[in-house]
Amino acid sequence: MSEEPIKTLNGFNGQVELYSDKVIIKRKGFAAKMFYGFTNPKGEKTIYLDQITAIQIKQPYFTSGYMQFTIPGGIESRTGVFDATRDENSVVIQSKQQYEIASEIKNIIEKLRSSSSVTAGVSSNADELRKFKQLMDDGIISKEEFEQKKKQLLGA
Repeated sequence: MSEEPIKTLNGFNGQVELYSDKVIIKRKGFAAKMFYGFTNPKGEKTIYLDQITAIQIKQPYFTSGYMQFTIPGGIESRTGVFDATRDENSVVIQSKQQYEIASEIKNIIEKLRSSSSVTAGVSSNADELRKFKQLMDDGIISKEEFEQKKKQLLGA
C-alpha cells in the first residue's frame, strides 16, 4: 500500500505532492506538455526533504506566481515566472488558493526538516547514498563518481 501525500498543490504546469520525507513534482496535462514537450514531458521528479536548501514562493498578482525548490547542484531559474515555467524544480501558481497551499507546503516542510534534524543528527550512509544517486540521475555527477562514493560510504 502506497503512502498518501500530506498535501497536494495542483499548479498550472504541474503538481506538487508532499510526503513525510520527500516532495514529488509531477508533470501532467496540456500545460506541462506545452512547456516540456509532447514527446518527452519531464514526468516525475522526487526531491527528498533533506536535499532542499531553500523554497521560494512568488505570489501571483498581475502575472502568475510560482513555487520553486532549490537543491544542491540545481540550476534553478532566478529570473521570474517565465523561466520558472521551464524549471524542473518549479510549479507555476495562478490563484490565491494555490498560493495558500504552496505556503502551507513550505511551512510543513520547514517543520518536518527542523524536527528531523534534531532527532536524526547526522544522516545515515543510506541517506547519503540516496542523495548521490539522485545527483547521478539528474546528470550532475557521473556514474563513475557515484560508484566511487558508493564504495566509500559502504566501506567496500
